[in-house]
Amino acid sequence: MSVKYQIAAYYFPNYHVDPRNEVWHGKGWTEWDLVKNARPRFSGHRQPRVPLWGYEDESDPAVMGKKIDVAVAHGLDAFIFDWYWHEEGPYLSAALERGFLHAPNSSKGLAFALMWANHDWVDIHPAQRTKPWNVLRRGAVTPAVFRDATAHVIDRYFSQANYWRLDGRPYFSFYDVAKLVDGIGGPEATAETLADFRMRSRQAGCGDLHLNAILWTEILLPGEGSRGIDRGLVERLGFDSVTHYVWLHHTTMDRFPLTPYADYRESAVGQWEDFSRDFSVPYFPVVCTGWDSSPRTIASDRYELLGYPFLPILEEASPAEFRAALESARAYLESNGVQAATINAWNEWTEGSYLEPDTGHGLAYLEAVRDVFGRHTASAHCRAGTRRAVRKCRSGGEV
Repeated sequence: MSVKYQIAAYYFPNYHVDPRNEVWHGKGWTEWDLVKNARPRFSGHRQPRVPLWGYEDESDPAVMGKKIDVAVAHGLDAFIFDWYWHEEGPYLSAALERGFLHAPNSSKGLAFALMWANHDWVDIHPAQRTKPWNVLRRGAVTPAVFRDATAHVIDRYFSQANYWRLDGRPYFSFYDVAKLVDGIGGPEATAETLADFRMRSRQAGCGDLHLNAILWTEILLPGEGSRGIDRGLVERLGFDSVTHYVWLHHTTMDRFPLTPYADYRESAVGQWEDFSRDFSVPYFPVVCTGWDSSPRTIASDRYELLGYPFLPILEEASPAEFRAALESARAYLESNGVQAATINAWNEWTEGSYLEPDTGHGLAYLEAVRDVFGRHTASAHCRAGTRRAVRKCRSGGEV
């Protein structure tokens, strides 16, 4: 039977050397340093997590090629890259620019999309107990910077044959809608700016956009916007779908230091139908592999409940429990006629949420994705539609 679901995993690109990170943290620094330095903070705490493939450079096309092969073999359709563009321009771009787009197999089965991670970039690598933390870059951008950034997106990314499309439309997501609105200058100006973004995409021949908004009712990262994203704002700004980046944005963990994954999963999954009813556009569910943000704290500090990243840790977040969450996501897609779901994440190692194999579970989380969703006909159809759209985009014709 034909299956229509698209499964995408968020990709956090901080595992390669970046010039700004070298200024802030020292020559050659990557977030692998935090992974390596993680330590158990209490009895039974599973740290450090050790990647099965080693501490690889994601900006190496051969390294990214291996990730692509494994992702495709286990049923993923796309990576949604956390994408950064501040007032000074791009940041953490080499995983996509040098790694993914130049991988020898980049056009062979795995699409990519962007989620503009437009939150404040705060010095939490690692975080000290005392606050406030230093804000290294602001997430809000001016209309001029927004136009420059999205012009780059249209020209550089939407024209790629393997850019992820839903119903033939390039998918583009915003992490912090409140920051977007603040930077642009209010809801009315933001609605006009997003309409202009759509128009410029059409004029380039890339077609209309599928604009997605990340929701939250719980503040997670320091500096996240506090404005609620309700149905009225989503409709006013013209978004085509809504989702979450992580369960913590709508479901708190109620026990410290360990919250059972099964209980937390039940609470998170139980809210999906509410989100579906609350909004007039599709809600795409997110499934989380686990949670442990302790590597983003100073290992010698006492680990107490102080807010992100000093948070509870999901206990017994096993591949079997993750599979149960995936099965719930599939049931939701089937019952609501929704075409896509996301996974947090491919490689959020310092938040304990990753599909990439480690020495503890190997490929078991990826095998759970394969077993529940597998390879399906939607990918072939999506790629065919993408090729037609890109031919028109490159020729400047309307799609």
